[in-house]
Amino acid sequence: MRTATLERKTKETEIKVTVNLDGTGTYRVSTGIGFLDHMLEQLSRHSLIDLEVEAKGDLHIDFHHTTEDTGIAIGQAFAQALGDMKGITRYGDALIPMDETLTRVALDISARPYLIWKVAFTRDKLGDFDTELFKEWFQAFAQGAGITLHVENLYGTNNHHIIESCYKALARALRTALAIDPRKADSVPSTKGTLGGTL
Repeated sequence: MRTATLERKTKETEIKVTVNLDGTGTYRVSTGIGFLDHMLEQLSRHSLIDLEVEAKGDLHIDFHHTTEDTGIAIGQAFAQALGDMKGITRYGDALIPMDETLTRVALDISARPYLIWKVAFTRDKLGDFDTELFKEWFQAFAQGAGITLHVENLYGTNNHHIIESCYKALARALRTALAIDPRKADSVPSTKGTLGGTL
């Protein structure tokens, strides 16, 4: 089983994350930020990655540090659980509708972190959550996990639907990319024989 537990502590946050990449989509998430919890639960459920997150942060200041550091910690646990990456499909993409909204995610589990973010919001906040922080989470996750990640909202008007479709599309793309290809289960999916820094 591809699993990892990681703890990250700074003066701003304390976070513990456990992931099981071969799970069933069970989750236990507590960040102190209700909307972020909801998005991480969607990520777990639709990727089939088991996810446990316990985060305590300086929410009396704002949600920025907790959101970003949670993305980093989940990404780092993800990378640790991947190990040598032998046998993975590597690439994944998803086109996810949610009512009037359509979002596309494409990713490469490459050990080369990069984010393309083409998502716009018409509101500054969803509840108490600053919508600008969603990009920070995706950037932090891509960096921590070492993945090339493209997220594009093609259209939509409801801000809740827009961001939820982003997390669900990420989940489904990860589900594809993480799958083991039985034809090449013993090798890394790269002509270089390794992933990271090269094609």
